[in-house]
Amino acid sequence: MRIPTLNDRFAATQRPDASPVMYQRWSELLFLHWEVSAGEIAATLPEGLYPDLHEGKAWLGLVPFYMQNIRPRFLPTVPGISNFLEMNVRTYVHDDQGRPGVWFYSLDANQSLAVALARQFFHLPYHRAEMKAEQQENGIHYACTRKSLPGQTSRFVYAAGEALPSPTPGSLEYFLVERYYLFAHHKRRMKNSIGQVNHVPYPLVEAKVEHWSGEAIAQAGFDIGERQPDHSVMSRGVDVSIFAIEPVS
Repeated sequence: MRIPTLNDRFAATQRPDASPVMYQRWSELLFLHWEVSAGEIAATLPEGLYPDLHEGKAWLGLVPFYMQNIRPRFLPTVPGISNFLEMNVRTYVHDDQGRPGVWFYSLDANQSLAVALARQFFHLPYHRAEMKAEQQENGIHYACTRKSLPGQTSRFVYAAGEALPSPTPGSLEYFLVERYYLFAHHKRRMKNSIGQVNHVPYPLVEAKVEHWSGEAIAQAGFDIGERQPDHSVMSRGVDVSIFAIEPVS
């Protein structure tokens, strides 16, 4: 097992030689993060994945955002399918080769076809949800209610503040947001898989968070109570190339 170096983290940002399978835009991303026990994270991971630590600390993230202009490489966007909302609960991991990536505990989306395809072909823990986002005077009002848990709604009110400098490699913000690998686990086959995305570095801005709620964190099995996020930041968005998910070699 190899711990990721700064060179490994930089290498992950480079565009793969392969052709993308899909294009997307991720917009109005709110990154909320809490410091958590590395042991608590390790207990949730499949064999072959390990908590990725920054200065010895593990992190749990909650990220609501807009998915836009989604299309396969050879097809145009489709009204009613290519734009929807998504919210994920995530942590940061690496594999035996030292590749740093994201491990998702849940991904809620309000597009049933996207949920079905992601669960079937990518083995990601997507859930169908009722979701709504509106731009009001004081910012984006965002709400997510998982269909299987109708009494629990995650709500956010957030707005973009001043532009921030690009995060420096090795900094906490670079560690939390500059993630280009994702890992998944096929439970029946007991195998891990890895996928890669590519985009320009996130243009970051201050996050003005008027309200947040942690129902999705609790649904993922973590207890943060009323504890405020230890780190928050926002990005107005990036255009993303998605590459195939393949078994971890």
